[in-house]
Order: sequence, then structure tokens, then C-alpha cells
Amino acid sequence: MVGRLYLEHLSDADLALLARAGEPGRAARPDPERIEALIDSPAVFRTLFGTPGRDPLLRGSPFLLFAVLIHRAARDLAAASFVEEWVSPRQRVPVFDVGGLREFGADPFRRFFLVELLASYTNVSSGSVLVQTSRGWRRRRFSELDPLRLVELAEVVSDIERPSVYRRLGDLSLFLSGIFPDYAAEQLVAERQRHRLERALAAVDRQRAEQRDGIWLLERLGRRAYRMAQQATDRSTAMAGVLAEVSENFATARRVLNFLTDRYLFPLRQRWFGTG
Repeated sequence: MVGRLYLEHLSDADLALLARAGEPGRAARPDPERIEALIDSPAVFRTLFGTPGRDPLLRGSPFLLFAVLIHRAARDLAAASFVEEWVSPRQRVPVFDVGGLREFGADPFRRFFLVELLASYTNVSSGSVLVQTSRGWRRRRFSELDPLRLVELAEVVSDIERPSVYRRLGDLSLFLSGIFPDYAAEQLVAERQRHRLERALAAVDRQRAEQRDGIWLLERLGRRAYRMAQQATDRSTAMAGVLAEVSENFATARRVLNFLTDRYLFPLRQRWFGTG
């Protein structure tokens, strides 16, 4: 089933590359049931990332590149006895508790969730909406890269639109804390904005109130936002279950993205995402 989800995002050129690199001599368009196996193929990884100095975006779409890297990271975690874990800006420590990361990366729908998340931030939106206030109609700006703006947007959109805004707030929280943790920890929001975000999503954990950096805030924002989005999602769908799982295991999802960033994305993230 998850193979069909990949087919909704992969271009014809992506599918041709997968077939050539992963199944030479077979059909030009892979069978949906084979998509994940091809994405996980070491031959496909070498085709995209095996030539130093060549931008992989010249060979495949962002979605294909992130799919290959997420699967590669899951493969690496399955064989790792420890990881160099992010604990604060510019500081990593060896951590031998890898089991949770392996388990998270082993699920095909969670992998797809992370791939879709990363690909979505290669092209982000910003703009403004008209909202009715006590003083009449006012124009309010929003940005998919500003958590405070997304919270404000969620307060003024219709009930039907609100879950998608909360989903995007959860995505942003995971993206920033996973791919740009140093920036998220030190520069994400000013102190006055921090209090506004905490109040808006009831994200204050009184038992850990001494932890006030951006990662602490984003983990709580992300958990809450995903939970609110999941509650308005069709519970019978596989991705609704993933939203609930990521809400409950947000820190683990973040750690998987930290691992991916340190091992593969660090030299490319500014070029691919243009943020941070």
C-alpha cells in the first residue's frame, strides 16, 4: 500500500531512474509493490549520491532524494550500536540507546511521513489572509517557516481549515528541530514570542520548566499540533495513525532527523532548503 503513496509523488523520470539503477533489464515503470525495495537499493543510493561534487538534484526530484536518504538512514540505524546525538548547539555525545530510533525508522508509513515532510520544505509558502476583527477587515500575514504566524493563522481560519494549519505547525516544529537544531535551540523565537506560543497551545510542562530553549518548545508545540490535527483526520487512514504515533514519539522522530542531518544532509541543507 505504501508504494502507491510514493507513486503519487515520484515523477516519470524518478521511476525510470529507479528501474535502471535498481532493476536493470526489467520494465521501465516499476511495480508499486517494488517501489520501496528499489528506493532502499544501495545501487540507487550510489547512482544519486556516489559521485562527489555532483548535485543529486540533477538526477532526481527532491522527493526521490529524501526517500533514498530516509531509507539509507533507517538501514544505517539498523546496524548502528550507538549514535552521535545532538544535545545542544555544536555539541554531540555518543548515545547507545538506538532501539527507539531503529523501531521508528523500521515502519514504512513513518518513513513515508518523514520523506513527505522534508520534500515539502523545498518549496514553502507565505502571504496574507483577510480576517474580520472588531475594527473591520484586516490583512494578516503568514509564513510556513514562522511558528508564531502559523499559530495566529490557526486562530482565524475556519474550523474546516484549522486542522491543516495545525498539521503544518507540527511539520514545522519537527523540520526545524530535526534539520536545523542549532538554529532552533538558539534563535528560533524571542522571549515574548515564546510565551505567546506556550499559551496558545498549552505547551508548558511544569515539571520541566527549567528547559526553555527552542528545542524544548518545538517538541511540545509539535506534539500538541499533531494531536490536534490527528483528531480531525479520518481515523481509518494509515496516515492518521502515523500522526498519532509522531505526536506520542516526537522526540524520537526528531532524533532520527538529527541523525540523518549529521550523516547526510549537513553539507546540502542550506542549498536544498534555503532556510535556517
